Amino acid sequence: MSHDFRVGPWIVQPKLNTVSQNGDSTRLEPKVMEVLVCLAEQAGRPVPKEAILKTVWPATFVSDDVLIRSISELRRAFQDDARDPRFIETIPKRGYRLVAAVEQMPGSAQGVFNPSANVDRQIPETRTFPRRISWPLAGVALACVVLLLALFLGNFGGLRGRLLAGGNPAIHSIAVLPLKNLSDDPSQKYFASGMTEELITDLSQISALKVISRTSSEVYENTDKTLPQIARELNVDAVVEGSVERSGNRVRITAQLIYALEDKNLWARSYERDVQDALGLQGTLASAIADEIRIRVAPQEQARLHRPRPISGPALDNYLEGNYHLSRTGRGFGDEETRKAQEYFQLAIDEAPSFAPAYIGLAYAHNQASCPSGPALLHVSRRDYDIARAAAQKALELDPEAPEVHGVLASLAISDWNWSEAEAELRRSLALNPNRAESHDALGYFLIALGRPDEGTKELQYAQEFDPNKDHLANFYFYQGKYDESIRLTERDLAHQPDDGNAHYGQYQTYALVGKYPEAIHELEETLKLYGFADKVPALDDTFQKRGFKAAIRLQASVTEKLQKSEKIYMPGMLAEMYTLVGDKDRAFYWLEDAYRHKYSVGADGTVLWLKGNPFYQPLRSDPQFSDLVRRVGLPP
Repeated sequence: MSHDFRVGPWIVQPKLNTVSQNGDSTRLEPKVMEVLVCLAEQAGRPVPKEAILKTVWPATFVSDDVLIRSISELRRAFQDDARDPRFIETIPKRGYRLVAAVEQMPGSAQGVFNPSANVDRQIPETRTFPRRISWPLAGVALACVVLLLALFLGNFGGLRGRLLAGGNPAIHSIAVLPLKNLSDDPSQKYFASGMTEELITDLSQISALKVISRTSSEVYENTDKTLPQIARELNVDAVVEGSVERSGNRVRITAQLIYALEDKNLWARSYERDVQDALGLQGTLASAIADEIRIRVAPQEQARLHRPRPISGPALDNYLEGNYHLSRTGRGFGDEETRKAQEYFQLAIDEAPSFAPAYIGLAYAHNQASCPSGPALLHVSRRDYDIARAAAQKALELDPEAPEVHGVLASLAISDWNWSEAEAELRRSLALNPNRAESHDALGYFLIALGRPDEGTKELQYAQEFDPNKDHLANFYFYQGKYDESIRLTERDLAHQPDDGNAHYGQYQTYALVGKYPEAIHELEETLKLYGFADKVPALDDTFQKRGFKAAIRLQASVTEKLQKSEKIYMPGMLAEMYTLVGDKDRAFYWLEDAYRHKYSVGADGTVLWLKGNPFYQPLRSDPQFSDLVRRVGLPP
């Protein structure tokens, strides 16, 4: 086990427990290194789990989970992907295989490579102790004692914690539960919610750490489930929980890190700062967590976590209020929440003109097209597009490495029907934050819409991994014509988030195509109510009971057309689908052509993007008018 060797481009040094490439070194736990050596001895051949466990843990009973975590840590060190392995391949129900080339390093013993070939022949060393210690050795011993005292009394650089934490379990995935609002004012809940989101965002930018999306962790805000239960459901190693307390211009954040498998508290900290340093505090907290779990943080990621982000209290309040109102759109509230969000983001900009997140928020509030798979039930005009474009460009100038700004630039490129730019911006967003479920979801459905389902499905699976409590695959099955699976996944999604208007709309679409008309009518009514049209929903169920499904859909189409004139909403795709359902191809083509004429509107870009993939349009595809429309919008063949 003493010889150095190479695995692909990586240099492995078992004595130092390190793997390195181009001068960049990663330290492994000793047992993890032993697993690697065990696989390297049998490079290219399957190694049974039992053989690895017996070799690495010969006198200790350990479960498969320990081995699985060791393999996961090796994959992270080698930057490997279990779905497309270049280094370590899983042999289902059997074991693992090191598939990368293994070779002995120059200067090591010659012959067939076997890192542990001489282990069995080693003779135990007999140690004798001299009667006197030479002065040089005594000096070294004294220096060690002084160093240890300094470390444990002063804890320089947090090294004492790292030394004492040597027995801590490996942590590569984490979830942040909603921080509790301990302020006297209950209305400050939006502030605690904003601090939770900022912490998740900062942690998510550490590429070596898997971080669960807020949309999945927030469902546990008032849960009775234990932390081990939550961790199992989210498939994470550790959970962060804590609280936020705001008093005047001071904010206090307390957080603790819990190893979920054992419900063991590994670390706890409390910070108190001025409100103007609240965002920078989240970066400090994220960095402290990364340091505690000994996860590798790239230099550029470390710099971003520690960058100063001072902002005045009023500007921060307006920004967080904007996010709060934007998140309510389609969850029982309509366009009024979007407009409130726009107002708050603009107030934040007026207060802090160089605060990039406020511009990003304003761009999203005026665009509302961040997910190409969802319906557009609210109007976004050319004026909204222009404001969103200007805000996004300003945010890009202020913070070109913000993943969110590239997400909104991607959706604006879709509004431009610039498919190549949209893909480039989505990939840039993921390069800056590989944990961002929204970008994986958006890229996945974008690629599927362009006729690249294999690539798109892979991105959707990533989105599902980072956001397990929100479904990201139901729409995929819908577009593939696998309606039963789509219905099942959406039902599960709605059990977690029953107020999600997008999910109800997707369920309406699927029920309508499979002929489950009573269910379709119910889901359509729920969608319209959740988007704020409760007082404008006609008696769909009554019409359905008396005159049938097509009559009810025709009634809703007629009401929707009137709403577009009076409320300035725009739903051409929804109308084209409804008229196709009732067999009125002329009106369906009218609204598809109207979407073509209204470039830069959210309702138009979603309609145009899904011309080829939306199964509602199947009855129209044989018509030359449809082929001509596809050609004009520039979708690839």
